Formats: sequence, structure tokens, C-alpha cells
Amino acid sequence: MKKALVIIDFINDIVDLNGKIPSCAQQVIENNTIENANRSILWAQSQHIPCIYIKVGFHNNYLDLPLHSPMFGKAQSINALNLNDWGTQFHQNLLIRKDDIVITKPRVNPFHNTQLDSVLSANKITDIYFCGVSTTWAIQSAARDAHDRDYRVHIIADACTAATEEEHNISLTTLSRIATIHQSTDVK
Repeated sequence: MKKALVIIDFINDIVDLNGKIPSCAQQVIENNTIENANRSILWAQSQHIPCIYIKVGFHNNYLDLPLHSPMFGKAQSINALNLNDWGTQFHQNLLIRKDDIVITKPRVNPFHNTQLDSVLSANKITDIYFCGVSTTWAIQSAARDAHDRDYRVHIIADACTAATEEEHNISLTTLSRIATIHQSTDVK
């Protein structure tokens, strides 16, 4: 068994109250989600488990933006998720080292048109631990895809959040059918 920790979308536009689309910011603050993610990151680092950081974003000209998408279609008009701006930088409180790998995704799913699966395969990863935002979208999408790629899936519940506590809990209940649910204090 070889593990990886995948940390998804803790970027300013989404998790900072000053972000352009701060859909999870309030829940991140109320639930200490970044602190719990940092606890998970420190656990991974202490076990020599690779940490893979994922962020959603689009090029400055937005040519890679799916204009028809209800989720992303208006990003250009409000200059959100622009890879050249503060909004796609990881939150200042998130632990990240210069040598950690960062993968940019152009959609909800971190496997879609990215090198994530190649990185995991190259490192012979069997078990993926996910944390990040939002539980409803990116975490669910990642976990479902990872499951179907035959990885063993783990969700660090208190290191994830969604727009509401209800959405978060419903997502965890759904994901418990394909993933092992952990707290940041008990990951192994």
C-alpha cells in the first residue's frame, strides 16, 4: 500500500472572504478547514507521503474556459479563477512547500485533462487521501473518478467543506459507499 494526499482548491477565490467566488469561505473559517488540512499535510509529510496540490484556474485569455458551464461560464466576466491573479494562489495559511507538486485543472474533476493519474501511477500509489473544497463538487468528482480507476479512496472529512454544512454532510454520506471517511486527527 502506497499513499498520496491530494489537496484540492484551497485557493483565494474560493476560500477567502475577499475571493471572487467565495462559495466555501464562511464554512472554511467556521470549521477550521485549513487548519485541519494542515494537520493532514503534516501527517503526510511525517510519513513521507507525497502531497499533491490541485487548483482550478484558467489562462489569462480564458480560451480554456467552458463558456456554456453554469459553474464556470461567468468566470471571465468577473475575472475569477484567472491563473495570473491572486485568486488562484493557494490561501496564505495553507502549508505548501516549494518542492510540492501543483497541478492545475480546467474543470471540477482533478483527473480531467491533467497529469494527476500519471503522477499517481508513476509513484505506484494505491491509496488516495483527499481533502479540500468543495465536498459537494471537487471532492465528490475526484473520489468517484479515483474509485473507478481502482484506487482505494479516503476522505479526510474535517479537512473538507462545502457551501453549507448540510451539503458537506450529504456528500460524506454518499461518498462513504466508495471511500473510507477519516478525521484529520486519526489518519493512518
